[in-house]
Amino acid sequence: MNTLLAKTGSVICIVTVVLFAVFMLIPFDFGSYVVCMLLPIGYILMAAGFHAECGSGRKAAASAALVFAAVYAALIYLVYFAQTTTVRLESRSEQAHSILDYKKGGLLFNYDLLGYGMMALSTFFIGLTIQARGKADKWLKGLLLAHGVFFLSCFILPMTGVFAGLQEGASRAGTVALEFWCAYFLAVSILAFRHFGKSPV
Repeated sequence: MNTLLAKTGSVICIVTVVLFAVFMLIPFDFGSYVVCMLLPIGYILMAAGFHAECGSGRKAAASAALVFAAVYAALIYLVYFAQTTTVRLESRSEQAHSILDYKKGGLLFNYDLLGYGMMALSTFFIGLTIQARGKADKWLKGLLLAHGVFFLSCFILPMTGVFAGLQEGASRAGTVALEFWCAYFLAVSILAFRHFGKSPV
């Protein structure tokens, strides 16, 4: 059961990351928001798989990874459930719109960045738990640890106001950055699927 759930989580991550990358290019905002709410499910299952397989000497790091994954999921559901319901379906004042609409670089955009910062912390702690048993596992471990660096930018940059009142040019640059992240996390998800396939948990 542990292996099945972990592999299922990896597949969900693979599918949702690919769809997110495609939906950004079309663009199809509603689809992007929906798949962003499915990604945490896959990620938590994947993180739980790493928790289940690690030895007792690494359980603290694996447990921290699961907690940060849960915080990530809570923030992401807060952001994207608002985008697919309140922002999409209800009329509101310009001030409320600037706060709630993800595209405006307001409060919920900052929560989104914080959420992915928590995911980055989670991947870092997962990386600490992996005992690499081959080249693919070494790559997986390295990518997970390096992904943890995103926590710093996701946590600090919103405090600088750099994203306030996003303009069209900044939005295009953001799309390019997100496409890069999709390629990065797609590699992580594929390597995780291979890892669980070789090593029953």
